[in-house]
Amino acid sequence: MSKVVYLIFALAFSVSANAQLFTKESVQNHQSVDKKQLSWGYYLGFNNLDFKFDYNTLSKDIRTEPGTGFNVGLIGNLRVNDYIDLRLEPGLVINTRNIFFDESYFSSIPEEDLKKSDFTRELKSTYLYFPLLVKFSTKRINNFKPFVLAGVSTALNLSSNQDNPEDNSNGVFRMTKSNQFYEVGFGIDFYLFFFKFTPSIRGVFALNNEVVRDNDPNSPWTSNISSMKTRGMFINFTFQ
Repeated sequence: MSKVVYLIFALAFSVSANAQLFTKESVQNHQSVDKKQLSWGYYLGFNNLDFKFDYNTLSKDIRTEPGTGFNVGLIGNLRVNDYIDLRLEPGLVINTRNIFFDESYFSSIPEEDLKKSDFTRELKSTYLYFPLLVKFSTKRINNFKPFVLAGVSTALNLSSNQDNPEDNSNGVFRMTKSNQFYEVGFGIDFYLFFFKFTPSIRGVFALNNEVVRDNDPNSPWTSNISSMKTRGMFINFTFQ
């Protein structure tokens, strides 16, 4: 993922150099685009998501293998003034993560009753994602404008298995369907000849516990989990 971040900044500086964005002689593109009270666009991007676990008692950590997925969605932008915008960015976020349990979690189960698949779970997430963000921009400098943003979001996980009557005893790890997040990030608006192009990076952090406990209160998979929360990074490319 670090290579992707590096590529973004390399692309950004390449675009800025080719368009002479940092020189006083630059011709400003789309001078009126930020004056519209309402504007629209779309975004494509990548995500890298992980889990943060807290435990009821000290034990070996559940190991997480982060997954890389993709994002796609629409943008509705409400201009407040030259430096502040409100943004609604409904979209689809898809990701798959793997978690691995240490053998110590199954000490109460006879070894002959355990299968290799008991030690790992693949957790697929398909979020309908609805973030509401506040964008704080600097003054436009020729054909670029840096910004930071922050906000909250709600998401519906269509792959949660929350309503599935089966649980980990049948190989099904269940997560909550409805989730809330907060996010912070930064980016740069580039005013190109035909459109405004915006690469951005943001961190996303779940506010709620996403684990749905197994039917057995002593389940080796969920009984010691105090909370399981998504955290990760979005890299989006916006076109307006």
